[in-house]
Amino acid sequence: MIEVKNVHFSYGETEVLKDVSFTIEQGEWISVVGHNGSGKSTLLKLIAGIEIPSKGTITINHIPVDESHIYDIHKQLGIVFQNPDNQFVGTTVEMDIAFGMENYGVEHDEMHKRVDEVLEAVNMTAFKTHEPHFLSGGQKQRIAIAGILALRPNIIILDEATSMLDPAGRVDILNVVKSLQEKYGFTVIHITHYLDETLTSDRIFVMNQGELMMTGTPEAVFNQGEKLIKIGLSLPFAMEVYYTLYGDVRFISESELYQLL
Repeated sequence: MIEVKNVHFSYGETEVLKDVSFTIEQGEWISVVGHNGSGKSTLLKLIAGIEIPSKGTITINHIPVDESHIYDIHKQLGIVFQNPDNQFVGTTVEMDIAFGMENYGVEHDEMHKRVDEVLEAVNMTAFKTHEPHFLSGGQKQRIAIAGILALRPNIIILDEATSMLDPAGRVDILNVVKSLQEKYGFTVIHITHYLDETLTSDRIFVMNQGELMMTGTPEAVFNQGEKLIKIGLSLPFAMEVYYTLYGDVRFISESELYQLL
């Protein structure tokens, strides 16, 4: 689905990404973590075609991410940002979801069908005629997800999309995306600084100082928790408690921790 090969990117004289390479398969859930300035947000911009690599190549479904293919790339993916208010353009929920489809030339009848379908999928049908700006934070993110889903992308990028929500709201939104992914089969790239949110990922990418420092399953990555601590990342809650109690860093789930306690 996505191939990033020997990618470099610089802002002026400052090199932000250094020789980054990886592949992502269709239907994977990839979590990207790293401290501020690690390069994870820049990586998002490059995959989305917002910026173009200084060196190296990126392809999505064998389509090069470059200036001549931007329209085709944008049809492949949708981004849910941390502040959904920045995405709303319609005066009602229904109109907001329809806006993107109008730009892509979706037929009128198909457009209405998709609006109803995605609102049902995110459990927001009752809010169809409401004004988006007056919804709660979690409801706004559901509508933002619905608007992206209506465009039928192959890839959905969550750009710290839960950072403005409380813990219960974060869990709720990720559960919604997970159930939709199982239904529609799209790929998810989840950029987050909450490492607890990465535990159900297929793989985790750890960025540090512009380099892809580590990749692997959650268990493989968190069993090297000392490296995460050294670069300033916090471990998931259960691992933090285990480390405090036993002085050992290893992958452990909350259920396993409760059994020990």
